[in-house]
Amino acid sequence: MTPPVLDSIEKQPRAVALLARGLESGRVAHAYAFVGAAGTGRTTAARRFAAALVCAEHGCGTCRACRSVEAGQHPDVHVIAPTPPVTNPRGTKMLRIDAIRELERQASLRPVMAPWKVFIVTDADRMTDDAPQAFLKTLEEPPAHTVMILILERARSLPATVLSRCHVVRFEPRPAEPPAEAGTARALIAEVRDKGIAAVFAKFDRSRPDRAAAEGIVDAWWLWCRDLLLAKAGAPAELLAAPADAAEFAREAETWSMEDIVGAIAACREVREGLEVNVSPRLSLEVLLSRLALRMSDR
Repeated sequence: MTPPVLDSIEKQPRAVALLARGLESGRVAHAYAFVGAAGTGRTTAARRFAAALVCAEHGCGTCRACRSVEAGQHPDVHVIAPTPPVTNPRGTKMLRIDAIRELERQASLRPVMAPWKVFIVTDADRMTDDAPQAFLKTLEEPPAHTVMILILERARSLPATVLSRCHVVRFEPRPAEPPAEAGTARALIAEVRDKGIAAVFAKFDRSRPDRAAAEGIVDAWWLWCRDLLLAKAGAPAELLAAPADAAEFAREAETWSMEDIVGAIAACREVREGLEVNVSPRLSLEVLLSRLALRMSDR
């Protein structure tokens, strides 16, 4: 039987079924890797699974323990997230070895009030070079009644030695939806056409986009190019991420060659991968926008 807290997770039946079986059988792994793209419900599932572990009713969703996990206040559920360097609050956020060592220290302590102590490590693929090896020691000799949940986008972004000690739970991609930054991304393209790329670069000087914003804008441009490709190929409007804009995409696609669209998609992928290995957010946006502007100017 699926606990109520897991039953409320939408559009991930396989992941939910796997977690529910572990709870029902009592065969809970000491470490899990929740693998999937952002927006697939990985973090929500981790929090709800943690609630099922610390709840006396195995995840009723209504008791004090379940409510405190949802509010981020349960003493036996800890969330470890990337942070900037101590010496540079505006620096790149990473999972640093100090955070891993603090996790080890906390894991060595007995649970305060629940049968399990749960650690949710968000963006586990953003560990500094020395962190995975330190984390491996905890995975090899896990303290009793401790569960660790690593949240990451791609399995290969962690060393195989770390991943092999985790029970992998995959989260299926959901239908493409325009990112929150879609409006900003399209406005930047329009501004390049209207005022030139130098004006947009000057805007970046003032706004200094952070990594999360840069990733969202690149994803939006990537999706925009994907819709262009579909429109160019004559695909039905309902396949577009923004079906209401099908006519606009059809007009835009007429002025692009298939080669240019494919090249723009490749550029988006290359820049997005660069962001994942800590290329400067501002540089990433400038490089990609330059490439898109060059392709637009060649038409």
